[in-house]
Amino acid sequence: MTRLRRPAPGAAARLSSDARYRNRRPSRGATMGERIGIAGTGRMGTAFAERLVATGHTVTVWNRTASGTKRAQSSGASVADNLSALVAVSDVILISVRDAAAVAAVIDGLAASDLSGRLVIDTSTLLPPEKERAAARVSDADGAFVDCSVGGTVAPALKGALLGLAGGSDADVARARTVMDHLCKRVAHVGPVGAGAQMKLAVNLPLALYWAALGESLSMLRGAGLSGEVIVDLLASSSAGPTVLGNRAGVVAATIDGTDQPGTFDIDGLAKDLQLARDWAAAKGAQVPLADAAARVYDAAQAEGLGGFDGSSLSRFAARR
Repeated sequence: MTRLRRPAPGAAARLSSDARYRNRRPSRGATMGERIGIAGTGRMGTAFAERLVATGHTVTVWNRTASGTKRAQSSGASVADNLSALVAVSDVILISVRDAAAVAAVIDGLAASDLSGRLVIDTSTLLPPEKERAAARVSDADGAFVDCSVGGTVAPALKGALLGLAGGSDADVARARTVMDHLCKRVAHVGPVGAGAQMKLAVNLPLALYWAALGESLSMLRGAGLSGEVIVDLLASSSAGPTVLGNRAGVVAATIDGTDQPGTFDIDGLAKDLQLARDWAAAKGAQVPLADAAARVYDAAQAEGLGGFDGSSLSRFAARR
């Protein structure tokens, strides 16, 4: 039997499959003291871990590359060697990975174990049918599934101020709330599995368009001699200022002044979600000419090597075209 090394005070221990834990099945619908697993410790997965540890939860993380777990581990999370080990010590498992292929790989790894009594919550941004396929795979392993894409980035996650867009059964979403309420200011149950993904596409599409539109707005100010701070302050104070502009005022102002800033929701991520929205629109027979035009700007910005920068870098790029 593999020995379980528990976290030392203020640290974490790596976990491997342990029969003692594999046999400790929670009952479906159990909520008190549930152990939380997180699959994927990129920016958001790590923020989830930090927030949930800070709010008193027992958290174990897994990442495809072990080096990616270091920050979560330093916050007090334990680390599982593999997905079977993560299942063994978790009652509720959050998935936070970048795309459909990564989600499918994680789901396959989780479903290789018996998921009886476990709830899997996928927070990734995918197409609705991709969420439905993930739910079916989890159900085949006797687990429950909630599609809960989230609106917001790292800073809101650390404050518990995300927007949760949940799809699933009433009972499963109610159980998911016991975890997601610690990460979100609001969790909206918008329908069955897939509905959360559909709503997330509707949320992210205007955000992606905004950065392109802001670029055209900035082109009106060529030669005006205004600082980024003044421009952002005036735009944010007007009807042309969405929430994201106020929340990221410093980053946007610095970018306008000429210094591209690393993005927590960067141009690559925005472009990926913009393409998902376009794909979903095509599947539904909807015309999205503004999205199609914006996609060309995103392609050009990525070709210039701006993919890792904040969305406001797309605005500055577009203003110079």
